[in-house]
Amino acid sequence: MNWTRSACCFPLIALAAARLAEPAAASEPIRIDAVLLQLIEQVDVPARDPGVIQSLAAKEGALVAAGDPLVQLDDAEARQEVERARLESEIAEAQAKNDVDVRYAKKSLEVAEAELRRAQESVNEYPKSISQTELDHLRLTAERARLSIEQAQHELHLAALTAQLKGNALRTAEQRLARLTLRSPINGLVAQVYRRPGEWVESGQQVARILRIDRLRAEGFLSAALLAQAVQGAAVELIVDPGAGEAQSHPATLAYVSPEIDPVNGQARVWAEVENPDMRLKPGQRAAMVILPQSP
Repeated sequence: MNWTRSACCFPLIALAAARLAEPAAASEPIRIDAVLLQLIEQVDVPARDPGVIQSLAAKEGALVAAGDPLVQLDDAEARQEVERARLESEIAEAQAKNDVDVRYAKKSLEVAEAELRRAQESVNEYPKSISQTELDHLRLTAERARLSIEQAQHELHLAALTAQLKGNALRTAEQRLARLTLRSPINGLVAQVYRRPGEWVESGQQVARILRIDRLRAEGFLSAALLAQAVQGAAVELIVDPGAGEAQSHPATLAYVSPEIDPVNGQARVWAEVENPDMRLKPGQRAAMVILPQSP
């Protein structure tokens, strides 16, 4: 072996190995110029029960939180049903707690058994002091008292079941009353109210439209060649030009990278989610998206 030649090759090999061991250069930011701001969530609020609109609790353009009232239907009849169901439930509960008949039946049994016992003791001491007919009658009275306990306990059990039934009827009436107040299912802005006070609405008919605008989606398309660099969860800079000549930058997060590539243009759909607490961004605005490289 030519040791001289081999020795001169060692520095070159070491240099190549060192270069391979170096970390790869960070990828460049990816810019998507055609991005559209869209709603993440919007809800058409329906009437769950038919009725006449009594009042509007929230007007168009108002900000509402989840659970805030939007529309109030006439609930006078429903309130009367709740009150009647409440009274019936209270009566049934009182009856279910009333064990007077059970206690009376037990006392009657104690008296009947005591009379039978004294009669039996008398017959044992004086065989002809009490006739057999009288003994049979006392035994029958004791047995009747024993059965009266069972009957009273049975009726008390039925009263408890009736109380449960009336309680269910009360909760049903309360739920129907609650459904007559249409509430917002999400935090958002009242974009449109389709009906006005005095109008009749059917069950399932749309009454109001709520838009969530405190968080928006910026959607665009990315070339398939760059998909490997677009990692879900990556930081994004959203650049919006409101038309005043000064572009505004908003931090966002890459929330979705489509696994499907359009065979015509070779692009995949991506979107980022951006917080919009001050409502400065509007659905329908166009923007540019810059997907920032992730730290190694």
